[in-house]
Amino acid sequence: MKIKRIALLALAFIFTLTFITSEMKTNAQPNGTAVAVNSLNVRTGPGLSYDVIDSLKRGEQVEIISTSDDWLKVNYKGRTGWIASWLTTTNNQRPNELTEIVSQTDALNFRASPSVNAPILTRMNAGDKATLISREGEWVYAQFHGTKGWVHQQFISEVTVKQEKSVEQPQTYDNFESFTVLVDALNVRKKAGLSSKKISTIHKGETYPVQQIEGNWVQLKIDDKKVGWVYSFHGELTHKKASQSKSYEKNRKVTVLTNGTNIRESATTSSSIVSRANAGEQFSIKEEHGDWYEVTLPNGQSAFIAKWVVSIEEDKLTPTSTINKPKREPGTLTGLTIIVDPGHGGNDRGTTGARGTLEKTLTLKTAEMLVAKLQAAGATVHLTRNSDHYVSLQKRVMISQQNNADAFISIHYDANPDTSISGFTTYYQYRNQAALAKSISNGLQSSIALRNRGAQPGNYYVLRENKQNAVLVELGFLSNPSEERTIDSNRYRDQATYGIYKGILNYFDMNGR
Repeated sequence: MKIKRIALLALAFIFTLTFITSEMKTNAQPNGTAVAVNSLNVRTGPGLSYDVIDSLKRGEQVEIISTSDDWLKVNYKGRTGWIASWLTTTNNQRPNELTEIVSQTDALNFRASPSVNAPILTRMNAGDKATLISREGEWVYAQFHGTKGWVHQQFISEVTVKQEKSVEQPQTYDNFESFTVLVDALNVRKKAGLSSKKISTIHKGETYPVQQIEGNWVQLKIDDKKVGWVYSFHGELTHKKASQSKSYEKNRKVTVLTNGTNIRESATTSSSIVSRANAGEQFSIKEEHGDWYEVTLPNGQSAFIAKWVVSIEEDKLTPTSTINKPKREPGTLTGLTIIVDPGHGGNDRGTTGARGTLEKTLTLKTAEMLVAKLQAAGATVHLTRNSDHYVSLQKRVMISQQNNADAFISIHYDANPDTSISGFTTYYQYRNQAALAKSISNGLQSSIALRNRGAQPGNYYVLRENKQNAVLVELGFLSNPSEERTIDSNRYRDQATYGIYKGILNYFDMNGR
């Protein structure tokens, strides 16, 4: 009888313990969160600079142990680690509440897809609000003034508000009225594709009516007889009607960059030389012919000069060396001016990979990703080119020096007759450039899996003639077929640009401005 009584007490104890444990688990649920993206990195500490130790899949539930700013320390699969809170979702938001995003900067790009290469639908100014819909990676999908689009999470804050009225019905983004060109020269093509025939060239500041949108391409009405397609990344879509005006083109001029520049009879280097010009001389532009300008000589004669030996008036820069820059805060790039130089462009294709990849295309894609990261950290960033056109080495250096750059980063991809050679290399020319080069080399080594060939001296024009702190990075060998497949991917470029960003940030944290 005594044994039976003990057994009954034991069963009662187990039942009570089970009930309490169940109750504890139920109460603990609000302290949990679920993964809101396809793959979420788990890190050793609260920040992107910490090592990745694991990954979680969309929908996986984890228990929150503690928080540090925007990072959550979580318990998962019997392990602990840190995850980004903005890539998770909880179930404790009330039905009558919604989340709004608030822009923290002026001219925040509101894009058609979660990529820095996606077309810009519109722009948000500081304080503008939009309704959050969903997330993907570091991007937030939201609705702003009836338009759905994507913004990068680093430029926004989030607030939870009571939903007093129904959310505005979404509208498609093909209701834009006009397109304004943001680059010096933009090719207009017969069809929506880079392989289509070029039918015209339009210029910075010009605005044209939008006919239709297909993916990343916009069809424009150029004039009463001509309609063509442009790549939307190189301009801004707006809801205002276009008021076309090209009168300023009559006054566009080219400025010669070097002494002894050839002016030719036709738009080819094999044609006869009709005159020569020296640095600083200017000529009025009549028309554009591919990589050439047709100009008017002082005697009224028409002739041709190559785009890669001149600059145009809108390219002129105002020296900023006398401007007082704001003090930089550690851990940011605020107050710094950085020049990002996508190598090659236009008639200069750079190297061509074993599988046909063009270096000039990769360098521009990489530079655009790097610019987004540097701007997110507070830097003022200038590109030496923002489209597929030729920029001379002299002009690249001029941009660096006239902006009084704190750093000049030239982006390239390598080649060698020996197709087995692989890895990335960071070059510098002078002793004062070595520390930045080594810091970037270390940042890349921590972010990408390619072999690190180290930071080493390199006699390149953009380093040799540059008075600013300049570095040239070769981000892998296109001549190596295996490496070409690796480096020709958005994932690699994202990791590589993060490594460069870390290197720049670490350098300025260690050495000051």
